[in-house]
Amino acid sequence: MIDTQWPHRRYNLLVDEWVLCSPQRTYRPWQGQVEPVESIGVPQYDPGCYLCPGNERAGSARNPQYTSTFIFDNDFSALLPDPAQTERVLHCSSSTLNSEFPDLIHDAPPPRDEQTGLLRMHAEHGICRVICFSPRHDLTIPCMDLKALQAVVDAWAGQVLSLGAKEFVGYVQVFENKGTIMGCSNLHPHCQVWATERIPTLPARKLKAMQNYFQSHHRDLVGDYLQEECRSGDRLVCENEHWLALVPFWAYWPYETMLIPRRRVPHIPELTQEERAALADILKRLTTRYDNLFQCSFPYSMGWHGRPTVGNSYDYWRLHAVFYPPLLRSATVRKFAVGYELTGEPQRDITAEMAAARLREMSERHYLGAGG
Repeated sequence: MIDTQWPHRRYNLLVDEWVLCSPQRTYRPWQGQVEPVESIGVPQYDPGCYLCPGNERAGSARNPQYTSTFIFDNDFSALLPDPAQTERVLHCSSSTLNSEFPDLIHDAPPPRDEQTGLLRMHAEHGICRVICFSPRHDLTIPCMDLKALQAVVDAWAGQVLSLGAKEFVGYVQVFENKGTIMGCSNLHPHCQVWATERIPTLPARKLKAMQNYFQSHHRDLVGDYLQEECRSGDRLVCENEHWLALVPFWAYWPYETMLIPRRRVPHIPELTQEERAALADILKRLTTRYDNLFQCSFPYSMGWHGRPTVGNSYDYWRLHAVFYPPLLRSATVRKFAVGYELTGEPQRDITAEMAAARLREMSERHYLGAGG
């Protein structure tokens, strides 16, 4: 039996990758960079925020006086629809870009597919949208009520369904970047939805792993993994009738977690109303534990991995969400993915069991008393 308090490697069966664990490193002194704590004095409405109701966005578009979730095409989209529609998409931002970067927007033709030789590329079309969680500038997920959170879940489902129905879309990625440390450029709580022609790299690797496992065992890989976690219990954080939150065995980020449904559901639109309500519950409980861990608005990147929107029935795919928080020791000390991580393989300091135990210890009542 391996003593997990000393260096060892763990296998990530979903993406075919190893992670080096070095628990003894938690005792090293820290004299490196520290981060500022996110301000907790955020107003309910910010007149300078381009996501608040009624405010002007880039390119002169103005938000409506929305009262629940608000969805719009990203003004600075990372992907564009069919080249014939590009002019319409760029209209809102081209004046700003041309004034600041005159050589950025031009009439050059899009890249052509190159499938031979060592240098390969292809054009990629897509649609990028933004979902504001609430009209309130200060309400992050742990501070929202369950009814408002279920509206967010319904918005995710609606976008995956509507974008996935488009003929050229092969995958819909829902993700949230929370906190400036994670590159979030606006503190108004929101997420993004990117619909792409092709399946992105990480979902594609998971697709291969799930498909191979199903062909060999005739069961879904994530479901069997979930059973292993339930038998052990060492890495479970919280659960309800329909969902479980856990620190994955192969976690790379210090307090990385997964949300997994008990029923095999391939993507968000197929969740029942009861499962959506339970998802709102588990989201609030998990993120409240995050905030309470270091008593701050806990930053993370979160993403949903559902089935591709084209192809077969994907009997082997089970929907799940991943949370990647960077904080390691406190609200001001984060993990840096550098050196060995960039040149060798992923490496973490605390074990998944240690992280899960700390999260289990946290109260589900928010330290600020927010959100009921």
